[in-house]
Amino acid sequence: MIGGMGMPELIVILVIVLVIFGAGKLPEIGAGLGKGIKNFKKATQDPLDLPEDKSERIESNSDSKEKTT
Repeated sequence: MIGGMGMPELIVILVIVLVIFGAGKLPEIGAGLGKGIKNFKKATQDPLDLPEDKSERIESNSDSKEKTT
């Protein structure tokens, strides 16, 4: 039991979600939620590693843009 919800309640919620979003969209929604939770956990656990000088940030951003093109 999750927070006072049993199996029948979870099944009703799943059916409602299937009706609203459709079966084809559920994997995309699940992947998005998973990535969001992963990024949230990472952001709350890792210390901030920001450069002290703004020019260093600008240089690192321009370097990463050049690598992608």
